[in-house]
Amino acid sequence: MTRKVLLVDDDAAVRDALGQTLELAELEAITSGSFVVAKDHIAPEFPGVILSDIRMPGRDGFHLLEYVQKIDRELPVILLTGEGDIPMAVRAMGQGAFDFLEKPCAAADLLAVLDRALKTRALVLENRRLKRQLERGDPAARMLFGTSPQAEDLRARVRSVAPTGAEVLVVGPPGSGISKVAEVVHLMSSVARGPFVKRPAAGLGAEAFAGLCEQAAGGSLFLDEVSAMPEATQYAVQETLEQGAPARVIAGSTADLARRVEAGAFNADLFYRLDVMQIRIPALSERREDIPVLFRHYVAQAAEQAGIAAPEIGPGRLAVLMAQDWPGNARSLMSAAMRFVLGMPDEGAQAGALGLAEQMAQVERSLLIAALARQNGRAAAAAEALKLPRKTFFDKLTRYGIRPEDYRR
Repeated sequence: MTRKVLLVDDDAAVRDALGQTLELAELEAITSGSFVVAKDHIAPEFPGVILSDIRMPGRDGFHLLEYVQKIDRELPVILLTGEGDIPMAVRAMGQGAFDFLEKPCAAADLLAVLDRALKTRALVLENRRLKRQLERGDPAARMLFGTSPQAEDLRARVRSVAPTGAEVLVVGPPGSGISKVAEVVHLMSSVARGPFVKRPAAGLGAEAFAGLCEQAAGGSLFLDEVSAMPEATQYAVQETLEQGAPARVIAGSTADLARRVEAGAFNADLFYRLDVMQIRIPALSERREDIPVLFRHYVAQAAEQAGIAAPEIGPGRLAVLMAQDWPGNARSLMSAAMRFVLGMPDEGAQAGALGLAEQMAQVERSLLIAALARQNGRAAAAAEALKLPRKTFFDKLTRYGIRPEDYRR
């Protein structure tokens, strides 16, 4: 979920106090003393929300709200009001403000409103992302990587199942990417422009399931690890499917549901209904030739997230990766790619060739780089996050030749 908050207030003391509150809550505060400064950050895909005072000299909170509405009507704006400004704030709500808070406001109240706004914004951006993927062509080719016959069969199966509109069961070993395959099914279906709602099935009650169906109406509802769904909810799902659910139901499972049915631990009628359209994801050990393709993709992805250049991947490293069984499948390979990008030692041959001191140095260097990347190159913030004195932190940067400016985005 996005964690950015554009904070706009002309009172420096109030701005600093609110900024500190946001940072303590692990939110990224972008502070501005006026609309003129703030507007440079306001864009259709701004990954966060706006918190603004109403009364400001020059262009006030109403002007800011009007400007945001023209740029992106789904970008939440929360207004801060003085005691006499509440009628104005109520009027602003009618004009599209997400919420308003009276100053001074308790930190808990502020963070609760921001949490709701950030979750709303995250959902908006995720749905836009899914729609863009739909518009760009074949989601199966874009999102399901691999050149092996097994990978081709997986994409073909998704393409054949997705348009049917029937319930789908996606199965595979742990870490194989069940939720991603479910998302591709949604993107290639007739309800692709509707919402895609994901929820773990463990602990899901019948009423909560009904609520999720309404939330996903006109789209798809993905229930992960359906084998862990309570028995009463299994019957509720079966009944809903028989009557016609408002959303397409896609279930995922790493467990063998057929065996659970035989043991009386899963609703047989529900299983047979889901199993008609089953998609099986092969383990990495079944398609070793896909490991280099996936690893390169994950390395590029990890480097982008860390804000650093992707390191070169030698053929020797790929050979070592292909020789492993990867019981954690794609998830484990993704973690290995992240460690590789951050310069952390492998558990295998590379780690064995280094002494303890060298391995510890690599780990320390990777932690410093990761902290800087998370803090957008702000050295003081990274030092605080690692609970290091600033002098110690800067000494370590010098020792490893790390420059904070290389990690500013």
